[in-house]
Amino acid sequence: MLTRDIALDEAILDLLDNCVDGILRTDAAEAIRPYDGYRAAITFDADSFAIEDNCGGIPPTLLDYAFRLGRAPDYPEDEKPRGAVGVYGIGMKRAIFKMGESCVISTQHENASYEVSISREWLHDEDDWNIPFLNTERSKHEDGTKIMVTNLYDGITAAFGNQREALESELAEMVSTHYSFIIDKGFSVTINGAPISSRSRGFVYTPNTASNARVIRPFTYETTTDDGVDVFMAVGFDRAIPSEDDVSSEQEETSRSSENAGWTVVCNDRAVLFCDRSELTGWGETGVPRFHNQFIAVSGMVEFRCEDPAKLPTTTTKRGVDASSLLYLQTKNKMREGMALFTAYTNRWKSRPTEVREQFASGETATFSDLKEGIMGVSTSPSTIPFRNAQQYKPNLPAPQREDPQTRRISFTKNAEDVRIVAEYLSGDSERNPSDVGQECFDLVLQEANS
Repeated sequence: MLTRDIALDEAILDLLDNCVDGILRTDAAEAIRPYDGYRAAITFDADSFAIEDNCGGIPPTLLDYAFRLGRAPDYPEDEKPRGAVGVYGIGMKRAIFKMGESCVISTQHENASYEVSISREWLHDEDDWNIPFLNTERSKHEDGTKIMVTNLYDGITAAFGNQREALESELAEMVSTHYSFIIDKGFSVTINGAPISSRSRGFVYTPNTASNARVIRPFTYETTTDDGVDVFMAVGFDRAIPSEDDVSSEQEETSRSSENAGWTVVCNDRAVLFCDRSELTGWGETGVPRFHNQFIAVSGMVEFRCEDPAKLPTTTTKRGVDASSLLYLQTKNKMREGMALFTAYTNRWKSRPTEVREQFASGETATFSDLKEGIMGVSTSPSTIPFRNAQQYKPNLPAPQREDPQTRRISFTKNAEDVRIVAEYLSGDSERNPSDVGQECFDLVLQEANS
């Protein structure tokens, strides 16, 4: 039953989580870049699956705990990785039994080296519950673990064989998003020999301006809960907002809407939700419109960090948010508050592409980590609001002046090829901005009407 509750790709990521947890047991956990020099290699084909790392290995003191189903109450406190995400003690076992009936786990930690071998015969023997354990000689220079799974189930053989390319692509996308923070901090992951890069997020901000200036900057909020969970949230623009012409262009929609719009939720460096645009992250709720392609520049990220992973708002798969968590519901209120600023800005300015480009022209890009370190240089000001155990920065976004009552806005949609034909006829440039084409057409007709 446990193996039915998790998809194959999520099971593989559970094993990758164990690699990261191994790093957090080492002295490197206190470093600025704790994952530097650590790596994990995932390989698979129709016959077997393997994951091998140099992440410190499994200490012998954890043998009785690592291979039992469930988290034992007497788990050694000094062996718990600080900042992990695993809570239930089922990840490694569930992942192995999801894939096959036989596996060999070889691990080396300091002076200890041992091997656990689970065979098909042992698995089907209802009387023998002693897990085979063998002390071995040290065989490599670095401490680490290798898990090899064989006797794969038919569905897994198909996924690793005939469907291998699709699975490689899917896994690469999941690793690049869910582990983007960790990869940026030095961790190296390969899938069948191919290195995986991170998908980092960025926020546009205008530096070195007066605190009361109307500028493009993200909304930020940070707090520490009474039970020790650190929360940091940022939402803003990752680029200039699209104009109405951009949104109405099918090609522009396709190329841009698949990027970084929506919310990413991070728990202890691991993204448990990436670029979500649903009600789960506040879209379409209480003052926030449902996601539309006109909002593809709106990007948000919220991080929860705690030494005790049981306090984090994650699901058992560690790839989703527990929507019923009180901590998450309270944070979601702030997520909506910040998001409403930028959706409102988009609605006000989407018909003024020239002015928008000018507002974004002096902007720079900051990462989420940059914002946590205060790179915007925002000091206490009327828009920096202190709460109990919390701090919030609410930017003064530019607002358009009221239109002259003697002017009117004209907006219409035409076939893209027809627009290119008219643009070519007017100026010899078929790729001109459609708004400029429409403006010139109107001016020409007005000139004729007045003559």
